[in-house]
Amino acid sequence: MPTIEEIQFPADISYGARGGPEFSTDIVELFSAKEQRNINWSQARARYSVSHGVKTPAQLDELIAFFRARQGRAIGFRFKDWTDYQAAGQNLGTGNGTVTQFQLVKKYTSGSVTVTRTISKPVNNGTLKIYLNAVLQGSGYSVNYTTGIVTFTVAPGAGVVVTADFEFDVPVRFDIDHLDPSIDDFGTRSWEGITLVELK
Repeated sequence: MPTIEEIQFPADISYGARGGPEFSTDIVELFSAKEQRNINWSQARARYSVSHGVKTPAQLDELIAFFRARQGRAIGFRFKDWTDYQAAGQNLGTGNGTVTQFQLVKKYTSGSVTVTRTISKPVNNGTLKIYLNAVLQGSGYSVNYTTGIVTFTVAPGAGVVVTADFEFDVPVRFDIDHLDPSIDDFGTRSWEGITLVELK
């Protein structure tokens, strides 16, 4: 059984979800009132709440079917984070005449710090574009939409900068095994506590 299925969580339900990146940090307070902070994760992991995304009976039916098919926390899936699903001009690396594969990434810069995020679930909707030295490539490469790896037929030459534009999903799973929907009023439904966590 696959640990993740290449199916997207219903986008109309995920629209309006809350959440984003989280870190894990242990803080030890010393007798001097100073702190010792220990970083447990080198990269952020996203967490989302889509509790208020369900509004109609049709959406609830779709959500119940989706939840049953993924067997609660057992099977992962794709999720569109409406606050962060696009990337433009991302530098994937520089050619050396030998390397043919480049991983899609998104870089976040704040001041002098740049954090690189691996993108493993680009969306196959025509938005992905590959450039060599800022020249759009119409062919000569393939994209694995389940890993985010771009493979060139001929290795980019030495010093050639590889960049990309694309949209992407986040691989996630349900963080619950129990479904708890409610009927709030005629024609409206809700489900509290829908939590999703990113898979690494």
